[in-house]
Amino acid sequence: MNTPFDPHALLSRRFAPIEHAYAIRDTQLYALGVGLGADPLDPQQLDYLYEGVDGRSLRAMPTLANVLAYPGFWAREADTGIDWRKIVHAEQEIVLHASLPPGGCVVGQNRVSALWDKGPGKGALMQQQREVRDAADGALLATVTQLSLLRGNGGFGPGGGNSAPPVPHALPDRAPDVVHDIRSLPQAALIYRLSGDLNPLHADPAIARAAGFERPILHGMATMGFAAHAVLAAVLGYDATRFAGMRVRFTAPALPGDTLRTEMWVDGKVVSLRTTALERGVMVLGNSRVDLH
Repeated sequence: MNTPFDPHALLSRRFAPIEHAYAIRDTQLYALGVGLGADPLDPQQLDYLYEGVDGRSLRAMPTLANVLAYPGFWAREADTGIDWRKIVHAEQEIVLHASLPPGGCVVGQNRVSALWDKGPGKGALMQQQREVRDAADGALLATVTQLSLLRGNGGFGPGGGNSAPPVPHALPDRAPDVVHDIRSLPQAALIYRLSGDLNPLHADPAIARAAGFERPILHGMATMGFAAHAVLAAVLGYDATRFAGMRVRFTAPALPGDTLRTEMWVDGKVVSLRTTALERGVMVLGNSRVDLH
């Protein structure tokens, strides 16, 4: 029997630290999963895929932070009281405090940082935050924040959060400064899932149909990775050291094989963006941004 939903219990829920050792092959596989290597002769793309003859040349994609020390789909556990079948991933944000090493060992500490009630029948917003630290010296590498809509858990009243929910990032009211297209592979979701998100929705056609999709969909965080790739390619010359953070709002699922068109507005150290599945004319990321050093 499931435990009744208790916002105070969620806010005080204890998560065990997660130690995650990863190798350069994991970093390379992640980069393949978000579209790097489409041009195998491009040395800038190879920086994220090829370790070089000295074994020390590899760079990590900034959005690799999303999969490091990932706590998994813990909301499915019976003692949470969460109606996990009605969860929607609404936003994802990363803040980088240092460049991610291409291989090593990290420790992640997760917590539920806020809950906001939208009202009976309207659901609730749950924010969780994870700090990712170097296991050797404790240095903070990244802070990862995830916002989820709990469609089946509204109506608990005030007391779940001390602040207002995050306001969507506003896109500029002008034509985009840069547009960049990346064609995702038909097997993109099957590649990306090997970086740690094994939800069968992204691999099993029968489960995807049962969830109301015509076919397995691309992971939301993979779509985020494709958009980060577009910013690196079109704005930063593949220089990840200038990438300070990213926040995206998920608006619709992307499908493996979609051409993902990212429109970008560059204003100083902020790159505003939205991403559209070009062939279907569906916006998959909206009101999103990348922060630069």
